[in-house]
Order: sequence, then C-alpha cells, then structure tokens
Amino acid sequence: MVASPVSFPIKTVNLSPGSHLLIQDVAWEQYEALLEELGSDRIIPRINYCDRVLELMSPLPSHERPHRIIADIVKVLLDASDRDWEDFGSTTLRKPQKAGVEADTCLYIENAARVRNLLRIDLDIDPPPDLAIESDVTSKTTLEAYEAIAVPEVWIYENNKLRIYILRSDGYQLSQKSAIFPDFEILEMIPRLIQQAYREGTSQMLRQLRKNAIATS
Repeated sequence: MVASPVSFPIKTVNLSPGSHLLIQDVAWEQYEALLEELGSDRIIPRINYCDRVLELMSPLPSHERPHRIIADIVKVLLDASDRDWEDFGSTTLRKPQKAGVEADTCLYIENAARVRNLLRIDLDIDPPPDLAIESDVTSKTTLEAYEAIAVPEVWIYENNKLRIYILRSDGYQLSQKSAIFPDFEILEMIPRLIQQAYREGTSQMLRQLRKNAIATS
C-alpha cells in the first residue's frame, strides 16, 4: 500500500526566504511519500523529520554562507594533515520510522573510504557521516534526529558562535574540543575565520589558512 502525501498539496506551499514551517503528526510513510513527490533534485525546501514532526525550510544567504565556509575550513585542515574526506552536502539521511534529516553540510572522514563510490546512503548498511555542520538562523537544529541517525559529531553555528556536540552513550554533550580536530581550538577558530572571510573574501581567507596549516603540519 502506497502512503498518501500530507493532507494538503505540498507543492502549493510558498515559503519565503528565511521562513520555515512545522507540521505536526506526520507519519513516516507520509514523510517518505513527500520526499518521493518532491524528487531528489530539489534544492528547496530543506526537509527534516523527527518524532512525527515535519519541518520545511527555505534558507537565507545568511544561513547558507556560514556552513559552506565552515566546510571549506574543515577540508583545508584535513588536507593539511593528509586525511581523506568526502562531502555529502545536504544528503537526506534516514533511519526508518525514526528520523530523517538533511544537514546543511555533512562529511565523511574516518569512513571516507567506505562511501567514496556511493551515490546514496542507506543507513541500514552504510555508516552515518562523521561530522554534520548546521547554521541556525531562523530555525533550530533538532539534535534528536541526529542522535537517531548516530552522527558522532555535530557543529552548530549561530550568532557568530560555534557549539560542538559529541555523541555519548547518553546522548549529545556540549564539548570544548572537537574529537575530529583535538589539536585545534575549533570553538575560537571557526567564528574568527568566518569573520575574516566576510572582511577579506572566502578565497583569500582559505589561501592564508592553507599556508598556515601546511607550515605547522
């Protein structure tokens, strides 16, 4: 039996940039039917699902730029230490009957070799991303969805501050250190480099970071 989509034509919903919509009491089958209806080539809306709550979001530039810059910073630091990575962007990550989330950006690092030839992720057989990056502007990241998917580390950037969440046996815990970059002061570094990117340009900031990272590696 094929589930019917949510009770109104979702394609008629017009989300203005920066807005988001929460829909309560949505069954998992309805969520999956909605993803199928909208197609895999969709850019907006961004769709998250957890505990029968569906969220639709239309990002602003103030939402998009920080997480892209952060992802570029992460790649520079990984490259400088010869660590592999694969960027899966906002790939839909689903744990059936539990949660579905589209990170602003997600990266495989420790598990990069396992997923490098994959075009879609099946969490029943594939590992979750090692790092999810979120930029909170008009909506708030639902950590419960990431916990259901078991992403080891989540970064949330908001109001020029970064929070690092590490997944423990009892859920996510705020951390002063990144498990991925234990030798870097990531909490201080990321906001500073984002502001530098705004002042000088992202490419200029990344070139300087790459030089510094190589010199100290």
